[in-house]
Formats: sequence, C-alpha cells, structure tokens
Amino acid sequence: MKDIKSLREFGLELNILYVEDEEQLRKSLARYLEKIFKTVTLAKDGQEGLKLYKQNSGFDIVITDIRMPNMDGLAMANEIKKINKDQNIIVVSAYSDVHNFMQSISLGIDGYILKPVDFDQMNEVLYKVMFNIHEVNLNRYYQKHLKDLVDIKTKESKELFSQNIENYKQTLYGLVELIEQRDTYTGGHSQRVAQYSKMLASSMGFDKKQCEEIYEAGMLHDIGKIAIPDSILLNPSKLNDSEYKLIQSHVEIGYDMLQKVTMFKNISSTVASHHERYDGSGYPKGLKGEQIPISGRIMAVADSFDAMTTSRIYKKKKSITEAIDEIKSFSGTLFCPDVVKYVDILSNVTLDENISQLPTTKLEQERFSYFYKDQISDVFNRNYLNLVLAKNNYSNHYKFYNKILLKGFSKYNEKNGWDQGDILLKKLGNFLQSVYKTEEIFRVDGDDFIILSKNEFDFQKEKILKFAKDEDINIEFEVLGIVDTKLKSYK
Repeated sequence: MKDIKSLREFGLELNILYVEDEEQLRKSLARYLEKIFKTVTLAKDGQEGLKLYKQNSGFDIVITDIRMPNMDGLAMANEIKKINKDQNIIVVSAYSDVHNFMQSISLGIDGYILKPVDFDQMNEVLYKVMFNIHEVNLNRYYQKHLKDLVDIKTKESKELFSQNIENYKQTLYGLVELIEQRDTYTGGHSQRVAQYSKMLASSMGFDKKQCEEIYEAGMLHDIGKIAIPDSILLNPSKLNDSEYKLIQSHVEIGYDMLQKVTMFKNISSTVASHHERYDGSGYPKGLKGEQIPISGRIMAVADSFDAMTTSRIYKKKKSITEAIDEIKSFSGTLFCPDVVKYVDILSNVTLDENISQLPTTKLEQERFSYFYKDQISDVFNRNYLNLVLAKNNYSNHYKFYNKILLKGFSKYNEKNGWDQGDILLKKLGNFLQSVYKTEEIFRVDGDDFIILSKNEFDFQKEKILKFAKDEDINIEFEVLGIVDTKLKSYK
C-alpha cells in the first residue's frame, strides 16, 4: 500500500487536470490530490476539461470520470490523445462496462479506478503512473546527454515500442487486479494461476517464450469477469443455474476481448479453454482430449489447484499434498494425464494463509451487507448465519450459540401496526450491537435473534430487561453452547 509520503516523492513536480461532474466528489478528491501534486486544476465535464487542456498542455496526468454531460471522459481522452499521444490519463468510473473498458484500452489509458473510490487502490494506480513518468523523464535525460556520442535512433525506436508493449500489459494487469478486488476471496488468484501454469509448462519442456505466453494467459484468464454484474460476482452464496451460466460467460467474453488485441491473439485460445475438461464435461464448448489446446489443459490444472488450496465459505481449503492427490485422482477424466504427470512441481509453492472469503476489512463487510444484512434490523440474516456455521464446522471459531426470543411480538404488531414493529426490530438490532460489540448477531424466524461468540459471556440480563420494559415487550432468552462440531446450519 502506498502512502501520501511515498506519492509526494514523485508528485511534487507534477501538474494534474481532474475532470468530474459530481461536485461533492470533485471537491473532496481535489483536496486529497492537492496533498500530493504541485497543482490540481478542476473541470466539471469533458468539454471544459478539453478547453483547459488546449489552453495549458503542461498537465502531466489527466484524471477523468467517464459519464458526464456535454462530453464524456473517453471522448475527451480521445481528443487529448490526438494532441499528445503520450499523455498519461487515468479513468475513474462507477460502471463495469465492457465497451468502456475496451475503449479505454484502445485509447491507451494508463489506469482505471472504480467508484466508490477506495484510496488504497487509487494510491496504487497513481504511484504506478507517476513512477512511469519518472522513468520516462529519466530516460529522456540520458538520451539527451548520450545523443552526441552514439546513434541511438534505431535503439530508441525499439525501446519505445518495447516500453509501450510493457505499459500496455501492465495496464491490463492492473485492470485484472481491479476485477479481483471486486471479489472477496480471489485477490491474487490470476497471478497465482499464471505462476502455477508457468511452473508446469517449464517442467514439461516448454521453451522460455512459450512459458511467458502461458504466464500472460494466466494473468488474463479471468479478464472477462469485468462484464459480470457485481450482484453476481460479489455474491458469496451458492449461485443458481442461471447465475452460474452468467458467470461461465466470462470465458467467451475474455476470449472476444483478447481477440481484438493483436498482441494477445496468440493466448486467447488458452483463455477460451481453461475451463474445458479432458473428458468433455467442461465449458463453454465441451471440448474433449486433444481438442483442448495443451496450454488450456495446463491452465485447467493450475486453476483447479488454486481453487482447492484457497478457503471458501462452503469448504475448508486443502493442503498442497491433498490438492495434488485429488488432481492425480482425476487424471484422464477432468485433467490431461500428460499434464498431471508433472503436478508434483506444485509441491514447492508457498500458500498465502490470509486469503478468506469471509470479510476481513470494513469495505468487504459493507459489500457483504448487500447480501447478508437484514434490511429491517441492521444485523445479519439467516443466510449469513448458515454460512458462518458451515465454516465453523471446520474452523471451530465460535464456541457459543445464544438465542434471544421475543415473546408476544405478534400481539405488539397487532396493537401498534407492522411499521412500528419494524421500528422496534431496528431498535433491538441496534441495541444488541451496542451491548455485544465483539459478537456476531443475526435475526431469524422474524422475531428472534441469535448471537455467536468465541467465549462464554455475560448476557447482561438487566440491560435487556430494561430495554423490554421501556418498549413494553416480553423477551425470553436462552444460551446454548456449540458443542457438536457437525452443526452446519440453523434450521
């Protein structure tokens, strides 16, 4: 994570043009940017931004929203690139839109930040762009002082082309990181799959160029997920059939995207086939055996190995040995025997023990709340309780299962109306959260609450009874310790 201090090392001499039509965001983000850069010039839409750019072409970085009145950000970026093809441009957008994504790539956009803005992620993007500016300026300095000594025109052209290719790759890799940041447990997934695929390919005798190509394919194999709606991609629950089919479409979307980029056409077939299975049971085309490119067969093993060794809510992750043994057990069915012969090379990897599908940060908790927060009481719902209990089956994290039952709540609704009943449930939810700050609280069966705790704790009976008296309701409660590790769900 990059802090403001490290950003200021590169930013104090740089001038920024920031274009955003949302006034409050424009002002708040401008205050932040002013702590980093020499100057920050603001514009409220693409039309004004382009006018300011034409008046002053000395901007080192242009940061712009996409959807704006008069002229959108990509249209403005296109006009700016006509003036200065090397202009550094960062796009900020609330939309996961393939068209905008592809247009950004074709324009040579240097960074892509999703709204709502996460400052840690924004800092990383800013740092990469500023570091590149620094390196380019340093290169120009050396070129200036060496031009009288050697003829570097040919070399300069090749290096510039190579640099542009590398920048292009890094932009795409940065976009892959953004995709993975949308999904709670997949952080680093593409990089791990790329590394595992390269290790397998190298063991199988692939040359250096082929190994680098399969690494690139691994880095980009899930890029089609940019088009999958957050409501499905971020959903940690088990998907229904239609949702699962939509998730599966990321393979063909990624293939179509890479087919449009000349430098990535050679790896698009790998991306298209990484979910195919040796016995024909995979997708999207149900290819079988050697119909599947060897690179796709390699990545199928690498992708499955990473899935097995990464914790999900519904299952405990496997050890490296367990994962390798399972892959071997499916040799000739799910996986190609010619690849499985070399799978022991993955016994040398080191697993990241901190990856979890359960939320670990405030931002992830807010994302989870979309699916798992009870909309009335502001505590978690039954679905999340069952997921936590499923994980508790192997983690044994929670030891006590505590239940609060509201007695006579239906009569309360009859007397005061359902709206007042909802208000009461919200009050109770907020009250329980204030009393039990370190426990997980869930609403079940309409008018009951369950509290999970790591240790036995004081129920604070007096506080609960006082709340009940103040609200004129009867509350009954019971404490049940979770002693049966087979308890997986709340019935």
